[in-house]
Amino acid sequence: MSAHPLPTVAIVGQTNVGKSSLFNRLVGEQRAIVAREPGTTRDNVVDKVTYQFDGERDEHGHKAPRSQREAAFWLVDTAGLKMAEDEFEASIQDQISEAADVADVILVVVDSTQYLSEQDRIVAKKALKSKKPVILILNKCDLKGSLPNDEYIRLGIKTVVRTSAEHGQGMDDILASIVQHIPERQNTADDNILRIALIGRPNVGKSNLFNSLAGKQQAIVANIAGTTRDVNKVRVRYEKRDVELLDTAGIRRSGKIEHGPEKFSVLRSLQAIEQADVCLLLIDAGELHVALDQKLAGLISEAGKGLVLVVSKWDAYEKDAYSRDAMAPRIGRDFDFVPWTPLIFTSAVTGQNVTKIFELAVQIDARRKQEVQTAKLNRLLAKIVAKHPPAGLRNKHPKLRYLVQSDNSPPWFILFGSDLRYLHWSYKRYLERALRETFDFAGTSIKISYRDEKVMKRNRELGIDHVQQKLNRENKTSGKSVGN
Repeated sequence: MSAHPLPTVAIVGQTNVGKSSLFNRLVGEQRAIVAREPGTTRDNVVDKVTYQFDGERDEHGHKAPRSQREAAFWLVDTAGLKMAEDEFEASIQDQISEAADVADVILVVVDSTQYLSEQDRIVAKKALKSKKPVILILNKCDLKGSLPNDEYIRLGIKTVVRTSAEHGQGMDDILASIVQHIPERQNTADDNILRIALIGRPNVGKSNLFNSLAGKQQAIVANIAGTTRDVNKVRVRYEKRDVELLDTAGIRRSGKIEHGPEKFSVLRSLQAIEQADVCLLLIDAGELHVALDQKLAGLISEAGKGLVLVVSKWDAYEKDAYSRDAMAPRIGRDFDFVPWTPLIFTSAVTGQNVTKIFELAVQIDARRKQEVQTAKLNRLLAKIVAKHPPAGLRNKHPKLRYLVQSDNSPPWFILFGSDLRYLHWSYKRYLERALRETFDFAGTSIKISYRDEKVMKRNRELGIDHVQQKLNRENKTSGKSVGN
């Protein structure tokens, strides 16, 4: 089953208006670097936000009496807009333009303590020109001297939200406004097509491998970072099954940045990740230990997709008979947060292990779809608890009652019990490892939700929808949601 891709929401604005603080508030974690120096944020920072809400709101902000729903989207924090003093600063402006092109909703952030500047007008003009829904965020409204909304009418943005990202004011209003504009996530019918996305930094050999897998020249191949601008797609047959290959763009513009680590736009890659069942994360054999590779692996895992680490250009790497065995542990240490990911060494030039990629992807897809009987899950749970009972905290000992599988692609499990909020993160990791080892979920992300029976009982007594409360609690714990 292929899910409708998550929408993208981009935060744009000139420097030092609080974009990174706003991003951190919405995702609930410190992901972007926040500093007083203008222009601190250089790369796009991306994270998923899940938001529970009580139906749509009317023009006065009142909630309509509709059923409980959930919205999710990718949030992108772009670099600040500065005058293009050099190619590097010009590329930052290009990032904002790209975000406006790809995003489904654009948040234009301005400092409400400052009168409109020419830079603010440029940002608003770029956003409105995209014909996408635009929301004006008047940040720092808690400070003395904050100007009224009327001062910003000239920007031409109709939807206005006043916030203080530093103190968390107005976050619900932003999320409610975003929900009004993004499409709901929908599932399409199961077409049995295996979708494989090639993900990676610029110039790691994605297009070469794409052509080799496709068996024909589909992508433009050149030794220039960023030749691929859009997502290329081709459909092939493997063992009587349709396989759709997606080749993603690397950097936004070829040859734009030549010094230092290459800057990478993940906006179009996010769309491919959402569409894919299995992602091939390409790593250059001659350039290991790159933080961006780890960031991309985290995005793929967060999206709940299958993942294969593909070491590319193996033919060009100077090696001996022991090189592979020596390199594998080094790569494993970099990606220890996804220890379930298989590793394969390939060469699109020689064809080494190219066919094996199809075989591996098919196996991972089958594991993503497998359903485990509840009886087997609870026998395993009993063994886990008997071998290592949860310790808990504050004299509260979690009780693990039973375990069920609620979904697949990715496999999703729900653990019922009491005092589960005291369950240590290391024990949760222990549970996941036992599930993987017993039922072979190698190569795919799995999800585990926790339902506390005491909380559910209390909510029923209070007349509160316990399912909705569970979702709110789980997402708050994971730091991915800001609720009403």
